[in-house]
Amino acid sequence: MEAIISETDSIKTDQSDNEDPLIDWNLAARTAVRFSRSGDILLDSQINSLIEDFKEVTPIAERLVENETGLVSLMGKARGTVATREIWINANIASFKRLYSMVMQNLSADIPESASLKISRSVTGFQVGMVLGWMSKRVLGQYDLLLSENDHPEEQDMVYFLGSNILRLENQFAFPPRQFRLWLAIHELTHRAQFTGVAWMRDYFKSLITQGLSGIAPDLKAFQEILQRLINDIRSKVNPLENSGIIGIFASKEQLEVLAKVQGLMSLLEGHGDVIMNSAANDLIPEAERFDRILHARRSNMKGATKLIQQLLGFDAKLRQYAQGEKFIQAVISQTSLEQFNKVWLSSENIPTFDEIKNPELWMQRVN
Repeated sequence: MEAIISETDSIKTDQSDNEDPLIDWNLAARTAVRFSRSGDILLDSQINSLIEDFKEVTPIAERLVENETGLVSLMGKARGTVATREIWINANIASFKRLYSMVMQNLSADIPESASLKISRSVTGFQVGMVLGWMSKRVLGQYDLLLSENDHPEEQDMVYFLGSNILRLENQFAFPPRQFRLWLAIHELTHRAQFTGVAWMRDYFKSLITQGLSGIAPDLKAFQEILQRLINDIRSKVNPLENSGIIGIFASKEQLEVLAKVQGLMSLLEGHGDVIMNSAANDLIPEAERFDRILHARRSNMKGATKLIQQLLGFDAKLRQYAQGEKFIQAVISQTSLEQFNKVWLSSENIPTFDEIKNPELWMQRVN
């Protein structure tokens, strides 16, 4: 377990960011940190408690996940770090840049420099920073998978636990810290097992993201189709933000098809994470049911501006993915067996579609 780093540490930036013609990553990082700082200061005793607990519970969680799922990481033992929001923000900026480079490496050279492009570059960087700053106040843990073996691999394949956010919840709801921290670790280590214990999962996920980000600049005809789809949704009294936020509104038809695959995959992975965190250590976490009930209520009770932000970013859709994925897994196991569900890990062809997530019988019929 790595030591927490003080929030006063300077942001690490890469001078090569200035060469990126589409996104000002340094501005994104500065903006995110500026919006994240309130309530992220911890006492030394709190820091030491978090570090010691997660140092102990991370290998325990890894072992419990292996026993419960049968998925054993092909990349060795898990690494975890207790982090400030600033550390989490910088890790996500690095991940975004890796994903971005996979899609845009051939596009940048073809983009002519202009004043409007410089403005767009800054606006995009500011928007990315705003989103990350908002998220950094709410995330409790995250598994950051290995995206590129050629880009600082030692900084990837890491499990992050956001110390100040975890402590805030523990204090607010009087959660027993040791139990709650083990419970969180199980969820994040389940995600690591999914990506490093299933040989094809990482490449499949990367291919979906690459497909989804390709062709992100729609032409006039595509924009007209998007506008017509938006009008039809409103006329039908359908919330256009409901399924995938603002991304879904501006996605092309081809991107929507990829997005549906991503939603099916994420529903499966998030639901699986919730199922395992509530079943892997019942004897060690007697408060698990209360943790689950309170966090589900907290997720669904957002109001006002926070609710709008969740819808715009697609967070409402993500929260439904947790519930739908969990129901899918429970339905498959109860109607067949755990062995039948585990067929999902055999091939990307066995990943349920979003329609199958909502109707498990379709998946069971297809896989059988």
